[in-house]
Amino acid sequence: MVVRRRRKSRKLRGRTRTMGWGNVGQHRKSGSRGGKGAVGFHKHKWMWVLKYFPEWYGKRGFTPRGPEHWEEIRGINLSQLEELVEKLRISGALKTEGEMPVIDLGEHGYNKLLGSGRISTPLKVIVKYATEKAVEAIKSSGGEVIIQSKERSSA
Repeated sequence: MVVRRRRKSRKLRGRTRTMGWGNVGQHRKSGSRGGKGAVGFHKHKWMWVLKYFPEWYGKRGFTPRGPEHWEEIRGINLSQLEELVEKLRISGALKTEGEMPVIDLGEHGYNKLLGSGRISTPLKVIVKYATEKAVEAIKSSGGEVIIQSKERSSA
């Protein structure tokens, strides 16, 4: 048979102020925890901070520069460059100086000339960055590479 006992909450009703939690205030709000949240981290909870979260305070490392300072490098190989020149020649959009085709890679969304592949036609290439191998290959085919310097404003 089931033993019938009165629940603690019913038993203490009307007899006590603290309902079995000791002195008044011991089970009230955030008193027993020493305050809500991060209260007291520099005072009575300092040893706890040092023990469990020693890296909580202080600076560490460096702040990287944000995306507004980043520059996306979009490269084009010599073989792709020759294909681009052919497409421009067919469409009639290729600029020339004398008989040498001139191509500004910045206008086509590229800012670096890479040295992979071969090039047979002499070209004048205007670009922001270029590898040594790419410059060598263009010059050996009878062309030239003009590297644009980054313009800095002294404001």
